[in-house]
Amino acid sequence: MNVERSDHISDTTLLENFYHDHNNQWLGILLQRYTLMLLGVCMKYLKNEEDAKDSVQQIFLKVIIEIEKYKVDYFKSWLYMVAKNHCLMRLREMHGKIPAELHDSIQAADEPNLQSKVANEHIFGLMQEALSDLNKEQQQCITLFYLEKQSYHEIAQQTGFSLMQVKSHIQNGKRNLKTQLEHAYRKSLEG
Repeated sequence: MNVERSDHISDTTLLENFYHDHNNQWLGILLQRYTLMLLGVCMKYLKNEEDAKDSVQQIFLKVIIEIEKYKVDYFKSWLYMVAKNHCLMRLREMHGKIPAELHDSIQAADEPNLQSKVANEHIFGLMQEALSDLNKEQQQCITLFYLEKQSYHEIAQQTGFSLMQVKSHIQNGKRNLKTQLEHAYRKSLEG
């Protein structure tokens, strides 16, 4: 496949193709599409071009390994989260703690402080894992309702579930998600 002719193919289609035949060429197209975004995220956190370029390569490798473990539905946001987590871990390794100038620049940008930002990133990662552990129906309904902001009626039309089934899948999925998140979060604090 010619990469130049793949510009019209959506991220979703590329992901579906990858999950269908596990051909890394589909993943390569996606990664190439977001290389500049990755470099920007890495520069924002690491403040060093060489470190940022190295990190982009490391993130590429991490994505190739991690994407096999999860069913990713929103590649760009998932990739962004992977990149930010990588950079935060890298900063901890390099400095033992978060550098003051990064902390100041984040606060200056009206973002929450870094501790809560790291905690939110961690919780988001746990949530993505917990979501992938739900049964298919719950996962589908939760994703459509909370992430795609669809109504019960729209979800019923799209999935073929009755309105009562949609409501049940969302309520049970939400309860299961909460239980899994609480368990995973407690476990992460212990470890």
